[in-house]
Amino acid sequence: MATLLKVLTYNIHKGFSTTRARFVLHDIKAAINSINPDLVFLQEIQGEHIKRAARIKSWPELAQFEFLAETIWPHHAYGKNAIYKSGHHGNAILSKFPVVAWENIDISLHKRASRSLLHLQLKMPNTESPVHAICIHLGLFKHEREKQLAKLSDRIASHVPHNEPLIIAGDFNDWKGRAEFYLENELNLKEIFKFLYGMHAKTYPIWHPVLTMDRIYYRGFHAVQAKCLIDVPWRKLSDHAPLYAEFSLP
Repeated sequence: MATLLKVLTYNIHKGFSTTRARFVLHDIKAAINSINPDLVFLQEIQGEHIKRAARIKSWPELAQFEFLAETIWPHHAYGKNAIYKSGHHGNAILSKFPVVAWENIDISLHKRASRSLLHLQLKMPNTESPVHAICIHLGLFKHEREKQLAKLSDRIASHVPHNEPLIIAGDFNDWKGRAEFYLENELNLKEIFKFLYGMHAKTYPIWHPVLTMDRIYYRGFHAVQAKCLIDVPWRKLSDHAPLYAEFSLP
């Protein structure tokens, strides 16, 4: 019997609307809860910000990833990738399945543009081997992304056996498609939108998506369906459109 896995990846813009005019984390939480995925890959999630917490009345007492996870996702991990005087932000994964192990790996090239990849091993029902989940947010410049993709490739080659299922999701900032060289050609991964529909999903900016910034790569699964969520309520939230996908795991 196949196990169905529902996945969402979303750059939440630190909980602010597209122009940063409104703090919309509570609306983001309601929107994600309505989808009810098994795994949530989050980028630009605020771990702490002292000044914003004092200024914004609706700022949650919990860290943003804990606030989003409560009631639905009992297992989660957060990896800092940018640290400053007022606080820090980074990547997070929320999971309905137990986390067997996790590690946050620094892939930064510059202190001003800190980046990391968050790698979890999950125990899913009816599976003997762990399921690997990697959340990533790559740099804005080509030379950054090339080196960060090489580090990601090395991490997978050294820590993810080829017979163990793997999902990589996040904001690749890769509108020219250079990630394919590493992930498809070298590691035999597929991107679900490209596999199902022949092209990557356009996710940025949410009000008029033209750039294919966000991706979901996988191996060891069967692709079932994928959607780019660009309508209400998502259009009024972050500047990125989230991606939703379903996989079956024999």
